[in-house]
Amino acid sequence: MISQIVATLAAAALMISPVFAQGDTNPVDPISPGETEASSEGMTPEMLYEFLLAEIASQRDQGGVAAAAYADLARKLRDPRIAQRAVETALSSRDVELAVRAANLWLELEPESMTARQTLIGLLLATGKINDATPHIKSLLNSQPAIVGRTFMQLGALMARYPDKLAGLKAITELAADYQDVPEARFVTAQTARAAQQSPVALAESKAALALRPDWELAALLHGDVLLQGAPSKAIKFYREFLEKYPAARDVRTTLARQLASEKDFAGARKEFEVLLAAAPTMAEYHFALGILCVELKDYAAAEKHLTRTLELNFRDQDTVRTYLGQMNEDRKRIREAIGWYRQVQDGESYFASQLRAASLMAKQGDLKGARAHLSTIRAVSSEQKSLVVIANAQILREAKQYENALNTLSEGLKSEPDSPELLYDRAMTAEKLNRLDVLETDLRKIITLKPDHAHAYNALGYTFAERNIRLPEALDLIEKAYELDSQDAAILDSMGWINYRLGNLDKSLDYLRRALAVRPDPEIAAHLAEVLLALGERGEAKTISEQALRDNPDNEALLAVAKKLEVR
Repeated sequence: MISQIVATLAAAALMISPVFAQGDTNPVDPISPGETEASSEGMTPEMLYEFLLAEIASQRDQGGVAAAAYADLARKLRDPRIAQRAVETALSSRDVELAVRAANLWLELEPESMTARQTLIGLLLATGKINDATPHIKSLLNSQPAIVGRTFMQLGALMARYPDKLAGLKAITELAADYQDVPEARFVTAQTARAAQQSPVALAESKAALALRPDWELAALLHGDVLLQGAPSKAIKFYREFLEKYPAARDVRTTLARQLASEKDFAGARKEFEVLLAAAPTMAEYHFALGILCVELKDYAAAEKHLTRTLELNFRDQDTVRTYLGQMNEDRKRIREAIGWYRQVQDGESYFASQLRAASLMAKQGDLKGARAHLSTIRAVSSEQKSLVVIANAQILREAKQYENALNTLSEGLKSEPDSPELLYDRAMTAEKLNRLDVLETDLRKIITLKPDHAHAYNALGYTFAERNIRLPEALDLIEKAYELDSQDAAILDSMGWINYRLGNLDKSLDYLRRALAVRPDPEIAAHLAEVLLALGERGEAKTISEQALRDNPDNEALLAVAKKLEVR
């Protein structure tokens, strides 16, 4: 708590000093370490001893002793310089209460000092004594009419740190009552009201600030932000109206563009960023935003132009840009270019996923050796990442139908991570390809022991039994447990449909499979649904579903098998 108070006070001093220092009508030269001239008048030998004791304690980093000695000496000598020194030393030793007492004494001894008053205000606000601070703030405002606006802005920054937001609003409202024609006073009242979640007050006061200063962009941003909390459409309308009057308001336009993007109005957001870019063509952030928006709009040529320009302008996060370029080229089926961009990602949050994706694409291009070699170079910093590298390696081998090698790779990985649910699950699925049901069941049951809420482990084991038409009552129990854990998952709905088909419950099976296909248009689910429809005599619908699924998945074995029964070509 004390460290927070000290930090708050330090921030307060940095913010207020430049304003208040100009109006300090009675500046005092502080006492330098070792200075003893103050002893020449009114200082007894005991006081001189106390002064020297404070100086020595301060030099030896005994702040508490030094602060107490300075504070006592300041009271005795009535010297504002020593009182100021007491405040500084008390703060450095984190004795906030002593700092407050010393600051009060400093202001008492030097009532015209704005620096003393400013310091006391910061301390009182930092210690939660807002009612004690208010009279001093009023005095500052009254004594400095030329800079009232600037003073309110500094107070707003201080109030942002004050924990009791409603008390802060009450104090600011009281202070601003005599300055209703000062836009900064209305703005800070609105700002404090927003922090206190008093939206009607914040809206009224920010509107008043704009009425007094119509082109004030900061007030427009605040007003729009308050509108966003309740009605984003009203905020967007307000931003647009403001920009019609003040088209050069860059921050307002940027805020509008971002809000439009968050509302999925990518074309509208693009238009606003293009206006911003026209005014600042070398702003990398605008090129980046336009690149992402163009990707969303599938204007890939424009996206590539903006993203590559972002890199040329030394954007702060180049790896994120390279990741987007990789994804965009992958979407465009420009696989070689996508691999190149992914491999250029060197660091950051997207590094690991980008390298896995590069390896996967290399394997799909037929470069199995190169893909596995690339996986061996990836920096995996956690156990989870190390497991994912092993799984990616096994996936490459599985896609090449090298199931035995894939199983061995996963078994090797499990030696160092024997309780990894991800590795166990992947090995179970690989064992299924080799008809190694002993390995599959052992691994899946271990996952269930480690993670009793692992829905897919129950589902995979139950589905394996159902697919092979064995141990059907046990399969039903397992799949129903998976369904209990996750009733919206397409794979689990499919399993519920398939086990009911095996058990002869065709109507129930049909319902589950229709739901599964609605959640995810998967070829396996389509094949199962066609099979059930065929069993129910709905040959026409079964044929339609098979034909539709085959258009997108012409090589799927399950679809081809049911299509043969239906004589679908």
